[in-house]
Amino acid sequence: MALFTTGEAVAVELPIARIPTRAAAFLLDLMIQLIFGTAVFFLCLWALFLWDADSAWISTMLVVVLTLTLIGYPVLSETLSRGRSLGKMALGLRVVRADGGPTDFRHAVTRGLAGIVDFWILGTGLIAVVVSLCSPNARRIGDALAGTVVVHDRSRLPFAALVLPPPWLQGWARQLDLTGLSDELAVAVRQYLTRFRTLTPVAQDQLGRALVVTVCARLHTPPLNGYPPVQILGAVLAERQRRSFPPPPKPDTKAFQRAA
Repeated sequence: MALFTTGEAVAVELPIARIPTRAAAFLLDLMIQLIFGTAVFFLCLWALFLWDADSAWISTMLVVVLTLTLIGYPVLSETLSRGRSLGKMALGLRVVRADGGPTDFRHAVTRGLAGIVDFWILGTGLIAVVVSLCSPNARRIGDALAGTVVVHDRSRLPFAALVLPPPWLQGWARQLDLTGLSDELAVAVRQYLTRFRTLTPVAQDQLGRALVVTVCARLHTPPLNGYPPVQILGAVLAERQRRSFPPPPKPDTKAFQRAA
């Protein structure tokens, strides 16, 4: 298991996929790539034969087919399925960002291009195995460059505990510069808020005041007087949470009126 901290300061534990499972998924993908590459090669070869093309066209076609097979397949499959190739689907694996979020085309392209170094330079995948063994999260070169990790996705993930801000502190929180609030400190604040009801009154006050002083120092703002720590910390974390989620798009009322 590895601990990931999301952009909303939610600490999530995910099971890391190790070399045996990833190797089995890779072999399944390799079989699919061989079938796909062979089919495309003979189809293109038949078309070039009908066109009476020379050897230069055949060499070009071979390079294109190899590129589509070795790079295009993993990039396309991981982009369309948000981090899962067919082999990973069969083994219950998924590629996620280093913060536990979903990957996109940029991550898939980086991993696909780096796969040339990981798997195909020596032709055995030895580089990927050695680098994964040296990494605590079993990351190969492609994962390190793309900022990704391969995890098991069949375990149920916990829901994020969202924070509701005190209405009387919303205006104050929206004026804060939250760039100084690190992920580690935000996780500590969230843990305090979620465990608040289980703490003794003394612990609630002492831990809360210490966190308020630390948070306000990082945000370069004086601590508020007259408000309990749980409200101040809740307002700060709720504002950070609000900025992490984009606002929903406004409905096009004119289009609706035209349709009506």
